[in-house]
Amino acid sequence: MNDTKDSPRGFLGVFFREVWEFAKIVLLSLAIVLPIRLFIAQPFIVRGASMIPTFQDGEYLIVDELSYFLRLPQRGEVIVFRYPQDPSQFFIKRIIGLPGETVIIDNGAVMVKNSSFPDGFLIDESYLSDTIVTAPNSTTLLDNGEYFVMGDNRLESSDSRRWGVLEADFLIGRALLRLWPLRELGIVTNQ
Repeated sequence: MNDTKDSPRGFLGVFFREVWEFAKIVLLSLAIVLPIRLFIAQPFIVRGASMIPTFQDGEYLIVDELSYFLRLPQRGEVIVFRYPQDPSQFFIKRIIGLPGETVIIDNGAVMVKNSSFPDGFLIDESYLSDTIVTAPNSTTLLDNGEYFVMGDNRLESSDSRRWGVLEADFLIGRALLRLWPLRELGIVTNQ
């Protein structure tokens, strides 16, 4: 007896072939998407006011996770990281100080001292509102693998001024693309 599409055995054969074809598509998609999602880029939704005016609450970003395997983070980059005091939370801030530097906050100004500038230099913070004053006064020496990060909205930001330096192990990546809102769609720049 020949199996036909209308017989129970023929129907099951066609059904299982279709299921297998669908499963192959799903497996192939996962094989492509999962490595990208886990090792190259991931989505991030901004929560809170700590990065205003650069980022608003609810904006949707793509975080580049690959760059920091190829090069070190740089001053001025906006990064996403796991909050050191609760690694289940993700924060977004701007890198101000790099490993081996000293960050000095004095009367609202942010100065960095390093081997190239032993007397220090003022950070260009043109991305800040004119009314923002950085406080409190402090001096922080960064060791190897430590970064000093701050939010652009200094009055509303929980950052290195409050909880200390950010160790490199907590870094996820840098903000690369803004996807939402659509009127702001584009590559994230450092300024």
